[in-house]
Amino acid sequence: MSGQGGGDYNVDVVMCIDATGSMAPIINEVKANALSLYEKFLDAMELQGKMVSELRVKIIAFRDYICDAEPMVESKFFDLPTESEGLEEFVRKIETRGGGDAAECAYEAIAHAMNSEWTTGGKKRRHIIVVFSDAPALPLGERKACPGYPSGLPTDMRELSAWWEGATQAYMSPYQRKAGRLIVFVPQDESWTQLEAWNRFTPVYTSGKGCNDVDMMTVIDTIIGSFDQ
Repeated sequence: MSGQGGGDYNVDVVMCIDATGSMAPIINEVKANALSLYEKFLDAMELQGKMVSELRVKIIAFRDYICDAEPMVESKFFDLPTESEGLEEFVRKIETRGGGDAAECAYEAIAHAMNSEWTTGGKKRRHIIVVFSDAPALPLGERKACPGYPSGLPTDMRELSAWWEGATQAYMSPYQRKAGRLIVFVPQDESWTQLEAWNRFTPVYTSGKGCNDVDMMTVIDTIIGSFDQ
């Protein structure tokens, strides 16, 4: 990490992870790589001729508000590499369980991610949201009548899209449209393919085995590949 060059990036990554039972493989992958994530990311960036001044990672684990006692668990941003152990500790506490029916509250997780305390430092920034799920996404607001459903979220997909494009400042966040990238590792379901109309969106449609075949280097390479969109 140079921290000096004018072409360096300040990078924030929010990982939104479906934490239902079938998602244990990807959570175990994140657990296994938490301490080495910084080095892997740095090496891959340097191969692309890109330098990093700051890398921070945040985790949002999501399930279903109607079925689960902990439908959404959110960490702070961990500054890597100095807080790698804190990241690992947080991820290790995530239990893969629950979920109820097939679809999960993924769009609520994306809205939470957009509302993060994104970096405003440096000359080049990337505000990256990565979603891992082996299930369809519930329609946004489907569970709004459930106890504990958060206030202040977009009411429908049109409003969520407006958040993504920076067309509304109804939320208090330093998110910047030009810096935003959304990458999803999800099934090729209509609830996900509708996002193909969004700008700066990279879908990686997974096999019938869910996210079992996704490894951390694939994730890192996909993130870096999105930088020039």
